[in-house]
Parts: sequence; C-alpha cells; structure tokens
Amino acid sequence: MKEIKLSILLMFTLVLMMSCSEDGDDGQSGFSNAELVGTWVLVEVNLSSEVDVDGDGQTSTNLMEEEDCVSGSIVFNADTTYQFEQSSFTINSITNNRYYVDCTGTNLATGAWASDGSNVAFQGSSILNSNFELMGNQLIWNKDEELPGVSSYIYEKQ
Repeated sequence: MKEIKLSILLMFTLVLMMSCSEDGDDGQSGFSNAELVGTWVLVEVNLSSEVDVDGDGQTSTNLMEEEDCVSGSIVFNADTTYQFEQSSFTINSITNNRYYVDCTGTNLATGAWASDGSNVAFQGSSILNSNFELMGNQLIWNKDEELPGVSSYIYEKQ
C-alpha cells in the first residue's frame, strides 16, 4: 500500500512539473530518459559561504576542494530504477569562522526515478526527498542550508 501511495505521489509530482513548464516550450529542451541513463558523479558540494576546512589558506565554496572524504554517485538505469551513494558528513563550526568536516560513512538509497526532461523525481528513499534540476550537462540538488550547510550538490554524467 505504501508503495502504491509513493507511486501515485511520484506521478502526481511529475504531472505537476510538466504542467508548470514555461509557455512557448517547443518540447525540445531538457534530457530524454535515455540521456539520463548511466552514472552521474558528484563533482561539487557548494556551501552557503566560503570556508577553509583544510587549513591551506585558500577558501572555497566547493567542499570537494577542501575535504577528500566527500564523494558520491547516482546510477540511473533504463528500467527507471536508481542507486544512490554519497558520503555522509557534517560541517561543524570551531571558532572565528573556522569549520571542520566530520565524515561519518555513506548514505545509500535505491528506488524508482522519473523525469520530465528538466527535473528528476525519486521514489523509495527519504534521503532523496526533493527533485533534482537538469541544467546543461549537470544534475543539481538544491538544499539551501544555512552555514554551515550545503547550498547544492552538483553531479555530472560520466
């Protein structure tokens, strides 16, 4: 029963996303499902403010430039299932705008996905509880957390 409710919610979300598209859309924008199939690798973890986690004197808003333990990927299968794997971490404040990252393992998720060509919705996991946006060759998961926090995760197809 829960799976049926999630399926209905996913389909409703996709219909809503498609019905809210911009006027004048010629139907040629975005990604086809076939173009989404494959492995997408995490390339950026954008923070809400620049930090120097590694203490090298260089600040960055991309946590992946500051901390080696952060990684992730999403595999989209042709049968509209997915596998998600991403480092689990917390960003902790020390003092004087200094932060450290505590990597605590890996988040794993599987389930079904659907896309309208501009957004991807996921079913089957509370981890992926919001839509991802497709822009150019990137898949963007906006989080908009306050510092210390993540503003977005960016994946690129490999």
